[in-house]
Amino acid sequence: MDAVRLIVTSGRALAAGGEEADILAEVWQAQALAQAIGSRLAVYGPPELRGEALGLTELAGRGCGVLHTPELAPGELRAAQLTELGDARQALLRLAGLLGEIGIALVAVASSADDETTYWSCVEAIDAADESRDRVLEMLRKLADRDVEPERTAPWPEREPVLREAG
Repeated sequence: MDAVRLIVTSGRALAAGGEEADILAEVWQAQALAQAIGSRLAVYGPPELRGEALGLTELAGRGCGVLHTPELAPGELRAAQLTELGDARQALLRLAGLLGEIGIALVAVASSADDETTYWSCVEAIDAADESRDRVLEMLRKLADRDVEPERTAPWPEREPVLREAG
């Protein structure tokens, strides 16, 4: 499945909410998906994105690591369903939005957490999601810079030839 479809699916699942455990499982799924997208970009993406993509992979992995790994049935791990990136710009735009939604969901869970472990896990996951989003935004900036054509400038101003009238 392509990245954009998986990101949209994750966003919808996160928006559906539910119990604290359900929200944290969706956050974990989204972070795992961000990690997979970063990994794919690091290997197959444009060369100018590879460093940031590796950073995204590491940060999203940290986001997964601070949360309890959910018990998923075979085939439920969205990151494992990633088969193609499709349009990198579109995937990164959607991923930036999803990472922002993750942060908001985690703030809500942290605010209502009954125990300190959940609270601090959410705080660390918020940090990882925020830093991951920063990496995605940097990749988008690099793509935009790449697409801007430098202005052609002549070494001196071009002038139209002056024609004299015969007379």
